[in-house]
Amino acid sequence: MSTRLNIVNTGLMTAVGLSAPRACAAIRAKLANPTETGFIGADGKRLRAHQVPLRAEWRGRRKLITMAGCAVLEALDPVADSDDESIPLLLCLAEPARPGRIVDLEQSVFSGLQAQTGLRFHGTQSRMVPRGKVGPLIALAEAAKILNAGHARHVLILATDSLLTGPTLEVYGAQRRLLNQANSNGFMPGEAAGAVLVTRGGATGLECLGLGFGLEAASFYTEEPLRADGMTVAIRNALADAGLTLAQIGYRICTLNGEQYWFKELDLACSRLLRGRHEFMDLWHPAESVGDAGAALTVVGLSVALTAAQKGYAAGDPVLLTASNEDGACAAAVFRSVGAQ
Repeated sequence: MSTRLNIVNTGLMTAVGLSAPRACAAIRAKLANPTETGFIGADGKRLRAHQVPLRAEWRGRRKLITMAGCAVLEALDPVADSDDESIPLLLCLAEPARPGRIVDLEQSVFSGLQAQTGLRFHGTQSRMVPRGKVGPLIALAEAAKILNAGHARHVLILATDSLLTGPTLEVYGAQRRLLNQANSNGFMPGEAAGAVLVTRGGATGLECLGLGFGLEAASFYTEEPLRADGMTVAIRNALADAGLTLAQIGYRICTLNGEQYWFKELDLACSRLLRGRHEFMDLWHPAESVGDAGAALTVVGLSVALTAAQKGYAAGDPVLLTASNEDGACAAAVFRSVGAQ
């Protein structure tokens, strides 16, 4: 990348931890905390999901804002004394085609977040990125442009998302996509908020070496044969940007949620790109602990990568992070640890 982009701090709100250290420790230990919801599934039983343990009446828009506020304040801790109006906010939310998406989500979350936290983000450089799981990686590319142009010293990337709404679960239930005793090829819904603070350069953190994006023609809802062309292009471009081959990657973090399609997509893409002798590449998928949290799941992966590098338990270096949406959008990023303990 033309700009040396470093992730220097994160904040998380998940079902297994209400801060980044707690959540990452639980994910490392492969803990999970699915609980019964008030929603009834097709089998007549209550649906289980990875719910962030806040007040029961906080649902929908209010919960998204509450989770986001806590994640933002945690991520901004290293620059707490700075003028927050100088920090652009890149707000990542569910894609417009998401079933059950809240009306006017972008503006209501942005204004609600400022009201809750008392912060006022950069007026001209802050923007919305409603692109689902690929959104946070698109935001990284936007952050590089902002930092390279000298518009700010730091950029905050925030994702807040939840699949725990009646209309959303009704659609996914009708499509037989939810995990239950009668369906092993499904996912468990979740919710989370995550924020990452990025800067240009830096002595510590997680440096982004390359980004890549692609579009899969055989997306989730089509009947076309899956060749993983979109993910292959995304990973190939990220590796080329970083000046690396896939065989040089230490390990991978992904947004796989338990459905077979996503495992097949990533496996096909890696098999098409992997050449020559290589070491074992572990595959981490935080959704097994926090559920499918939509756009926030990618930021959970970023936080896990940063914490693993800082704590010295990463399964290698550099790390490849991948994300993909139901509409076929794919993204990949390569990171290396800087100043790890």
